[in-house]
Amino acid sequence: MVLFGIKLVFLITDILLFALFAIIIAYFLYAKRHEHIYAPWRRLLKNKIAMGTAAILLCYLFVAFIDSIHFRLPVEHTTQSQTTQSTQIPNTQSENIQQFQSETLSLLDVLLTPLREKSETTYSAPFASHSFTKQTVEQDNGQQIRIYPALKYGGVHLREGDSKLIDISIRSLPGVIKGSLLTLFLLLLIASRNKQKYRCSFRQSLTRLLNSSTGTQWKPFLIVMGVIFILTAVIAELSTVYHVFGTDKIGSSVLYQSLKSIRTGIMIGTLTTLVMLPFALALGIAAGYFRGWVDDVIQYLYTTLNSIPSVLLIASAILMLQVYLDNNQDNYTSLLERADLRLLFLCMILGVTSWTGLCRYLRAESLKLREMDYIAAARTMGVGHFSIITRHILPNVMHIVLITVVLDFSALVLAEAVLAYVQIGVDPTTESWGNMINSARLEMARDPAVWWSLTAAFVFMLVLVLAANLFSDAVRDALDPRGESHAQP
Repeated sequence: MVLFGIKLVFLITDILLFALFAIIIAYFLYAKRHEHIYAPWRRLLKNKIAMGTAAILLCYLFVAFIDSIHFRLPVEHTTQSQTTQSTQIPNTQSENIQQFQSETLSLLDVLLTPLREKSETTYSAPFASHSFTKQTVEQDNGQQIRIYPALKYGGVHLREGDSKLIDISIRSLPGVIKGSLLTLFLLLLIASRNKQKYRCSFRQSLTRLLNSSTGTQWKPFLIVMGVIFILTAVIAELSTVYHVFGTDKIGSSVLYQSLKSIRTGIMIGTLTTLVMLPFALALGIAAGYFRGWVDDVIQYLYTTLNSIPSVLLIASAILMLQVYLDNNQDNYTSLLERADLRLLFLCMILGVTSWTGLCRYLRAESLKLREMDYIAAARTMGVGHFSIITRHILPNVMHIVLITVVLDFSALVLAEAVLAYVQIGVDPTTESWGNMINSARLEMARDPAVWWSLTAAFVFMLVLVLAANLFSDAVRDALDPRGESHAQP
């Protein structure tokens, strides 16, 4: 598909991620029109921790979204022979000859072009101006010496005697100003929205917003977004002249790898849900509602699956996929397509091995719900089993589904790092925190240790998992009908 002279490339995981976003948006639009569904989410908007962590999760999701928009740029220059040949071919055919580059980029790659292209020779520490390791350099007189050579891009603007700390402080000021202006713009945008919603003056809307008297806890959301805006703007300013997070063994930016790894973590945490939910919903509700031999068969199924070590099952599946890819190399000529297929297959295997816990919860809840009076009355009036399940049981177990899915997100993100450590995770060419940690275990054994790759992966993963855990606790309190927030005074 060609749009504005750019060939769009749709990977399988991209399509699934866009579909998941569309389902989430459609659900909230539907919930907003039904008060009994939207009421628990309104309680979530009044939770300070939920709003603060939601800002972090939205930023991660935004990065994953723009990193999932893949395309190929048009070829800018052609040789004279190609131009002559294209004039002898009809227009419909000449347009398809070397019109687009072979390299597939994402929107995030374009935004991070300076980080992607400014590569050094080897390791360099954060904010360093010289290489981390000694290299042999030949002088003008032919003598070879071992020195720490200056970097090609990092700190090249510094002169002898300049203070690096003062330079970093001065260059951070524009980033602080830009981040503050973005925060102010977001504040004014929300205040303008509340002005129309509550039909008050702009000053009153701004005062109510800062005092958190609007019913929605915008203040912690704005504080967290302000910190993110300022940090992002400062890092963007410093990245033009420094390697903020250093470089790895081949000289690539660690900051670029960390940002690219966000998509992999989000994919593992979200796409696995699409695989897990159909199994858990169908089998869990069927086991609890029908009971009898149906319950026995389903219990036998997930008990048998639980008895198989999940790591061995995942390893065998990944090895089978690798054999298939090796035997069908002509079908997957692009490394990106091979890596994407392995990522999708890993999500499928994780989904197949992780649905049993939710299935047990739904079975237990369905056993209780089938004995309720309104379901007994529906059976008495001749309502079919499918209608009872879809109209009465499924809506009453959705709080368990949502809580479990949010709680499992953190475990799935951490699972990717563990699987990559034992080399059965995503493809080695895929940027992921697990691959960064796996390569860092050898770097930490150096003297002195190369610590920044492990630290960057740890920080990015910690922020995502911590925010997801805190947000999941808030979701549990808001949606669980047995929670304290639902207790009657």
